[in-house]
Amino acid sequence: MPNAMVDEKTWGAPRYQWAPGDDVLYSFWRLDGSLGTVHPARVVSDDGAELLCWVLPDTPIRITTSPDGRSPREMPLAERFSGPRVPARSTWRGTPTLRLVHEHRWSSVWWFFEPSGEFRNWYVNLEIPRGRDEHGVRRVDGVLDVEVMPDGSWSWKDEDELEDALAAGRFSTSELATLRAEGEEMISLAKDGAFPFDGTYCDARPDPTWPRPDLPGWLLS
Repeated sequence: MPNAMVDEKTWGAPRYQWAPGDDVLYSFWRLDGSLGTVHPARVVSDDGAELLCWVLPDTPIRITTSPDGRSPREMPLAERFSGPRVPARSTWRGTPTLRLVHEHRWSSVWWFFEPSGEFRNWYVNLEIPRGRDEHGVRRVDGVLDVEVMPDGSWSWKDEDELEDALAAGRFSTSELATLRAEGEEMISLAKDGAFPFDGTYCDARPDPTWPRPDLPGWLLS
């Protein structure tokens, strides 16, 4: 469990901070208050506002599917962001990702690594921040993302999904403008080779003694 601290600026509301090695839930919510994907993660460091954590291969995760079991990527765009959803258990496949999540930024930065441990690329996941709770960080996925390669080249991702996401109410036009501005700012940092695209953490490795975090059963009920 995290340490709960009182912040006078929030009129006594608890703020949550985690110690290295703690489990946290990296949760994606929707603006209607429903819960989407959840990635259990292992804390590297946390100062109460900026969290650095690992999502390890084969970690059990929560996803949502259509009632007939289709994942969002298996649906046509017209259905991907609308319609009923049910929780389902899945697995984080592929490679470990190191993630830097600042409570007030409209993005997080993910470092992707090959199975050998070699750094592969950065991924800027554009997100609407929704603070923290006793379980972890709360975000709203912004659909639009930016991929940054080791040589500093970059590309927007998932632009083709924006119109349908807007139509489904996943975010407003003003929120999309803020998300895109955040992406532009991160692209500028990548072009300059500035943090977080300056090589920091590119040689990071998860602690080999860490067990994979569990997915709490209540997330699937």
